[in-house]
Amino acid sequence: MIHLPNTDALCALAQPYEQDSVPPGLFDRAMAEVSLFHCHHTPGYERWLNSHGLDEKALDGLDDWSQLPPIFANFFKQQLLLSPSGEGALELTSSGTSGQKSRMRYDARSMAAAQGMVTRIFQHYGWDTPDTPCNYLLLSYEPEPDNRLGTSYTDQFLCRYAPVNQIVHGLRRTGTGHEFDQFGVIRALQAFAEQQLPVRIFGFPAFLWQALQRMQATGIAPLSLPAGSLVFLGGGWKNHAAQEIPRTQLYERIERQLGIDPARCRDGYGAVEHAVPYIECAHHHFHVPVYSKVFVRNPSDFSVQPYGQPGLLGFVSPYISSSPAHAVVMSDLATLYPGATCGCGLSSDWFQLHGRAGTSPGRSCAMAAADLIGRV
Repeated sequence: MIHLPNTDALCALAQPYEQDSVPPGLFDRAMAEVSLFHCHHTPGYERWLNSHGLDEKALDGLDDWSQLPPIFANFFKQQLLLSPSGEGALELTSSGTSGQKSRMRYDARSMAAAQGMVTRIFQHYGWDTPDTPCNYLLLSYEPEPDNRLGTSYTDQFLCRYAPVNQIVHGLRRTGTGHEFDQFGVIRALQAFAEQQLPVRIFGFPAFLWQALQRMQATGIAPLSLPAGSLVFLGGGWKNHAAQEIPRTQLYERIERQLGIDPARCRDGYGAVEHAVPYIECAHHHFHVPVYSKVFVRNPSDFSVQPYGQPGLLGFVSPYISSSPAHAVVMSDLATLYPGATCGCGLSSDWFQLHGRAGTSPGRSCAMAAADLIGRV
């Protein structure tokens, strides 16, 4: 049995964006606790810390967690890093559009912690509506036996916050993979518009954009989806990067063609390597919940950038015990801002995404990751 009382207490906090609700020192104690857990139980992690000038004693007094050496998220495409609790645990993978997939294991307590964060954020925004059945359009993969894709797993999980009347999947099984059923999606939207139930649209933004473009091209009249409908996108544009448009433009088209107010259109940032949810506020900024901290790093020397300066997006959160992924750096570029600059009323910091960091020709992200972090 894993005993991480400080970590569990942090992950159970009911107010996801209220820093004043966090007991003093709890985040530091939780990070020290999970770091010590991996020192004692995860092969190679203590050596990883030592190689960066840290040891067990230093962890107890650490209060600047940017000093904890992170693991580059792309390294999980090369190697499965596990603590003993990760053995036999639920395995999820990234979509692997570049040909490589990250593999992550989530033991029961780590997955419960991450899902609990989602629940409290959905409750914060009023999206947990157990008495209001909904129709669902999932612009993600139709489930297959032994489907381990993180995006598909997430979208199925999100259906628990309002009772399901009907689910339509946008990426249909073909027997040899999946294919986007563009006209099936449009038919579903038309049918849902005729019903009185709210509609929840989850999944990849590129596929929703393609459906809206097809509706316009074929002269399909704008729809008016029922009140209380919600668009919650995530997963990026993947193989459709050439079509990518600003989110504000997408939200304007959703309002014009589906009748959903932009305030009810949100994007979510997450990754199979880091399951803490980052969800847009009504002003469409990704606020940092109390369960994590964000550090933006200069790509040239890995130093922490001040507010307003772009760099590689890094996260620390003690939620995960099945893998030493409690400090990670993504391949995404972002800029961090103080909470007060948003204007939505939340006081927590927020970040703006700028897309993926580039790599030189012939040099993969995984190769660069290996150079950055070495082998655990």
